[in-house]
Amino acid sequence: MRLLEYEAKAILKQFDIPVPGGTVARADDTLPAVPIVVKSQVPVGGRGKAGGIQIVTDTSELAGTVDRVLNHEIKGHTPNAVLCEELIDIQNEYYLSLIINRSESCIELVAHQNGGIEVESNDAAGFLHFTLTGDNADAAGEALAELYDLPDKTFILQDMVEHLYGCFTQSDATLLEINPLILTASGDIVAGDCKMELDNAAAFRHPEWDFEDKPTSANFVTLDPQGTVATIANGAGLAMATVDAVTATGLTPANFLDIGGGATTARVVECFQQITEFPHVNAIVINIFGGIVQCDTVAQAIIEARGAFPALPTLYIRLSGNRSDEAAELLRHEQLPLYASLEECIQELTR
Repeated sequence: MRLLEYEAKAILKQFDIPVPGGTVARADDTLPAVPIVVKSQVPVGGRGKAGGIQIVTDTSELAGTVDRVLNHEIKGHTPNAVLCEELIDIQNEYYLSLIINRSESCIELVAHQNGGIEVESNDAAGFLHFTLTGDNADAAGEALAELYDLPDKTFILQDMVEHLYGCFTQSDATLLEINPLILTASGDIVAGDCKMELDNAAAFRHPEWDFEDKPTSANFVTLDPQGTVATIANGAGLAMATVDAVTATGLTPANFLDIGGGATTARVVECFQQITEFPHVNAIVINIFGGIVQCDTVAQAIIEARGAFPALPTLYIRLSGNRSDEAAELLRHEQLPLYASLEECIQELTR
């Protein structure tokens, strides 16, 4: 499940991770005093560049701004609410995240000294990668203090890493991204924004979960936010084999995605939308063996996704099984190549 910002920050607060003061507002709700930042609550990145984050300093402009943000569609999503946060005097912005590194079977801290809306332009070599074990928060905090050039904040960063690790593990998270991590003019460190994804399969352990996003049959796991190849498959075994095939070429898979047996066209298109948020993905390997899921349903979703996301990366498609002939005809009409096997997809990908 992908949480909205206000949902993710509510969890951060439970683990004593500082966040800006704020309130959630919906249509006709009473609004807080200015100055504030009005932030669209949609489950996608790039809100700032898309006009979904607005600073308001004049009370007379507040209601109109909130109304515009509530009615502003971003990447196919229109918010049900906005987050109204205190306006922070920012001195610097950093990047910090925790992910599951499946190839190394560990939780990995990933950080960069430059955060904010231009984080995607950072050189991959400039990212810190640190394996967290649950008892090395002090070492990780020291590494962050050195990376951020904040030696006087070492103890604070050590505590933050310890709390983040607890938040990540106890919440059954698969991704916890703070961007930006803010150093304020008064010297405080706060989570300016937060993206969290939770493991659907862990819902039985969390009767308290009640988020706008609900568990679905699709299992989407971020493997490496800087990965260059995205994968789509049906069935956990086939999805793992697809990820392994990409890894074996020396390329970096960005995600693991099992669309399940009952995937609809709308759900598959939504998965494509999630993939478009990876900044460095330049290829998508689609490996479907149709049983319960129908290949032509997936083919139709591929076609719709190309229309919805014009900058969709190059597709390497294998569809076999239930209604594969119908799928092949749909793709042929759209001049999309279809490969007979995963091996052929990988060969073409690495050519």
